[in-house]
Amino acid sequence: MKLKKILGIAGLAAASVLLLAACGSKSSSSDTKTLNVGIMTLDDTTEPVWDKVTELAKEEGVTLKFTEFTDYNQPNEALQNGEIDVNAFQHYNFLNSWNKDNNGTLVAAADTLLSPIRLFSGVDGDGKAKYTKVSEIPDGATISVPNDATNESRALYLLEAAGLIKLSVSGEEEATLSSISSNPKNLDIKEVDASQTASTLTSVAAAVINNAFAQTAKVDYNTTLYTEEVNDNSKQWVNVIAAQKDWESSDKADAIKVLIKAYQSDEVGKLIQSASNYIDIPAWEGATVTSSSSN
Repeated sequence: MKLKKILGIAGLAAASVLLLAACGSKSSSSDTKTLNVGIMTLDDTTEPVWDKVTELAKEEGVTLKFTEFTDYNQPNEALQNGEIDVNAFQHYNFLNSWNKDNNGTLVAAADTLLSPIRLFSGVDGDGKAKYTKVSEIPDGATISVPNDATNESRALYLLEAAGLIKLSVSGEEEATLSSISSNPKNLDIKEVDASQTASTLTSVAAAVINNAFAQTAKVDYNTTLYTEEVNDNSKQWVNVIAAQKDWESSDKADAIKVLIKAYQSDEVGKLIQSASNYIDIPAWEGATVTSSSSN
């Protein structure tokens, strides 16, 4: 499967509109063995994964067709309106927020992957990591975290999971600096713009950096001190295959179940990791997570 990609920065919203227009008002196929899947524009990380999912689904008699989007709101609008059968581009937090803001009724049909945030060691002038494990971070050290509400909350949960602090909140509750109930090392948690966290590495003991900014800044992933894991506190950041609320009683139910089975296979789990250079991990129950060092 080779899908035509939509390129260019200008006119992204227009491109999304054109994609939807091309589908028509009700573009989901009436063929119960064909699924129209909404995804974001394919890249080198996602295309191998969807190629394999398509292959495995085909073996079970289900044909996958794809509608690519460039605007994050369009896939949910298309799914809510029945223009596509499912979509796969968002995590629980985004889906829940979209439903709330748009009176939506979409549901998560299955878990797919987690793109974990990481705690990176600070570096010296030569770019060498100051520390090799969390326990080496000294008392009174400074750790930088993103300052926007969503990413700061996620970063604080990561620091708790790493054993550096304790919080008075859990699960989907938003964490703030005031939520820190225990800080045994008296760490100085420094709030900075998410796009600037990587630039603080030379002046802090460690920093929590989103993958997009870590990759842009060419942060060495070998300096990772702690990686977010799939648990109750990170569940909201797990990506999903989303469907309409009544999908299990629809005429596409069997086909969607085939899609889920194909996606949640060991073969796809391995591709999620290798295609992303072991940045992303499969997040469904029973998925096997490996590291680049073991391959």
